[in-house]
This record gives sequence, C-alpha cells and structure tokens, in this order.
Amino acid sequence: MSPGTPLAGAQGKAPPDGLPTPRRYYAAATVLTGMSLSVLDATIANVALPTIAADLNSPPSAAVWVINAYNLAVVTMLLPMSAVAERIGFRRMFTIGLALFTLASLGCAVSGSLLQLSLARMVQGIGAATLMCMFGGLVRNIYPTHMLGRGISINATTVALMSVLGPTLGSFILSVAHWRWIFAVNLPIGVLLMMGLRFLPEVQRNTARMDYVSALLSMAALGCFISGVDSLAQDVLRSLGLVAVAILAGLLLVRRSWGQTAPLVPIDLLRIRPVAFAVMASACTFAAQMSSYVSLPFYFEHVLGRPHLEVGLLMAAWPLGTGLIAPAAGFLSDRYSAAVLSGVGAGAMVLGLLWLVLSPLDASNARIMAGMFVTGVGFGFFQTPNNRAMLSGAPRQRSGAAGGLQATTRVFGQSFGTALVAIAFSLSAAHGPSLGLMAAACCASLAIVVNSVRIARKIGQPGA
Repeated sequence: MSPGTPLAGAQGKAPPDGLPTPRRYYAAATVLTGMSLSVLDATIANVALPTIAADLNSPPSAAVWVINAYNLAVVTMLLPMSAVAERIGFRRMFTIGLALFTLASLGCAVSGSLLQLSLARMVQGIGAATLMCMFGGLVRNIYPTHMLGRGISINATTVALMSVLGPTLGSFILSVAHWRWIFAVNLPIGVLLMMGLRFLPEVQRNTARMDYVSALLSMAALGCFISGVDSLAQDVLRSLGLVAVAILAGLLLVRRSWGQTAPLVPIDLLRIRPVAFAVMASACTFAAQMSSYVSLPFYFEHVLGRPHLEVGLLMAAWPLGTGLIAPAAGFLSDRYSAAVLSGVGAGAMVLGLLWLVLSPLDASNARIMAGMFVTGVGFGFFQTPNNRAMLSGAPRQRSGAAGGLQATTRVFGQSFGTALVAIAFSLSAAHGPSLGLMAAACCASLAIVVNSVRIARKIGQPGA
C-alpha cells in the first residue's frame, strides 16, 4: 500500500458532529489539562536553570540544553506524530503521549546529571509533541460545528495563560521546594488524566502505510531550520549551513509529498485556500507574539527602568486581554468571516505594539499596561477565528494533520520571532529591545496584509 492510499472510511457514513453532553465536557477537560501540561513544561524550567546548573555541577551555558532538548524534540516530532495519530487513532495516541510525558517527567525528577536530565527532557518533548499534534483535531471532533469557535477560544485562552504562567509557577515551586518538583508535579496530574482517556473521540483512521522517509526529511528540515535561525546571532556560517540543509530537506520533502493523497507534510491541506491563508497569518502573528515576549522584559527593565516585580505585573496585562476577549472572539468566529475578524485582531496588535514602542521613558504603568492589554486583546481576537478557519477548512478525516499543521505553524512562528530578537540584539545591544518590538509590529502587519488578501479574494464568506 502506497503512502498516497486514501483514508479509511472516507466513503462510509459521515462521522458524528461533535460529542454529546456530558461526555463533551469530560473530553474537553482532558484535552485542556493535557494541553496545559505540555505548554507549561516548555517554559516552567527556565527560571530553574541557574539552580539546576549549580546542583548538577554544570556550566550555565550547558544548562540551556534543558530547554533546547525539549523544544527541538517538540518541533521535529509534531508532523510525524500527527501522521501516526491518524493511523492508530487519537485515543490510543493520546494514551501513548501521556504515558511517555509522565514517565519522562519522572526521569527528569530523578536525574543525577545534566546529560540524564537533557535526555529525559528530550523524551518529555517527544511526549509533548505526541499530545500537541492532536489538540486541534480533538477539538474539531469534540465540539459540534456551531460551537467550534467557542471550543477553539477556550483552547487559545489556555495556551496563552499557560505560556505566561510557566515561569511564575516555576518560581513559586522553587521558593517552597527542590527544583526536581518542577518535573515531579506532572506525575499525579498525568495519572489523573488517564481517567479521562475513555471520553476522547475516535476519528476515521488513515490506512496508508507510514512514510518513514518523509518523517525523517521533516525532522531534518524543521530541526535544522530552527537550530539555524537560533544560532544566527552567534555563528553566521554554522547558521547558514543548517538553513541550507533545512531548505534541501524541505525541497526533497515537498517533491516526495506532492502526489500523495494524505501526505505526512499536509500539502493537500495547503492547497485549500482558507487553510493556506490561515497558516501564513498564524506564522506571522506567532512570530510577533514571541518577538514581543522576548523583547518586552528587556524593554521594561533596561529602557523604561522598571524593577522585576513591576515587569511581571506589566507582562500580565497581555494574557489578561487575551483571556477576556477569547469568549467574544469564539462567539463571533462562529458567525462572521475569519479574514475580517483576524485582520481586526492583527491590527489591534500593531496598534498596541506601536503604543509601547512610542511611549516616553517616563510613561506611567497604567499607560504601559493599556498598550499591553490592547496587544493581548488583538492577539486573542486573531487566534480563535484564524484557528477555526484552519481546522474547519480541512476535511474531518484529516483533522489530525490539520492539528499537527496548526501546532507546527505556531512553533515555527515562535522560533522565527525569537531569531528576529537575537538579530536585533546583535545589531544593537542598546536598541535591541526597541528593534525587537518593531520587528514584532512588522510581523503583525504582514498578518494584516495576508488577511486583506483573504478578504479581497473571498469577501463575506465565513472561513475565508
């Protein structure tokens, strides 16, 4: 059977439109908790790096691999794991991912050296990728179509809050317990989540043979690209070499996938115009988000002279805005064009970022928080309708691939945004934070352009 074999059940009866209540609530709670764990662990260990380095007798530069190992595993495994999920079923794949993540968390907690910890974090990242690649597809099959926007808004709010709460929760755990508890806290939650697995939906499976060559090419392309852009500010030649390898692997991957019905890299979904536009716009806004998140602490401390405590309070205004607007964005996205709503959200992001960059050095905290709040509102208003367009534009039997594409786009955009900030700081240490925020505004502006093209092509059509 070739990699291009059609999906199983594609000609059978149509799948149910969402889960009935109360099963829908239990399934949603299981997915949200799993999402919280995987997103939290991407940042929760950041604040513990100095403590970990000292306790394990390792240099701080080597301790960074506690973070890098996790992130690289996530970004390289998202697409292969989404392909596996379509073949063995979402429920079974979620079980595997949760078990892998929980056992790796135990491995992190008992590690006796930095090498052991980094290897355990890599396995934990594979488990997280196994979970992340299914979130979009699970949401698509948990909620009925008329409630899909609201379901996505709940997920978007969860991701936004967990992304920011990671360092805060890590600091709290360090203040009351040993650093090993940063990882050990996942164990009881993982065991509890096992009880919710039976409520998850089953989706039509893809009976095509797994394309292992495409999986390896995908891992090489994404892994080399992310590593290349991350090292651009430190070693230009090494960075260019890695990016060149990534481009070559990517071209070979596209050529191999072009004629397949359900390829590992979902080129078939990118041929669907609403999905393609949603992917481009999402990459731009997540690049803007991460450029902002990395630049803002430096901007508040070094440019505006704010102390650590105030920086934390100022940063909190962004997720607050995202969380408050998400329900309204979900309600509207079930009724109006994704292009219009996402364009408005991206515009609000640009407005908020420019507000921050152009603020005087003696700006009040209220003024700064207002700019952060507007930016967060824009980000939240963008995400739900855009994610809805990406997920609902794909055939339901390809919801696993759509979820993997959504997660990969997010990680790709965030990695590119981080690289932009690194370049900004390499150009000017003094003006690096301001340049990073300007880069974020430019990325959000590109999202406006993408949505303007969407509107021009299919004005007034929901999901356009």
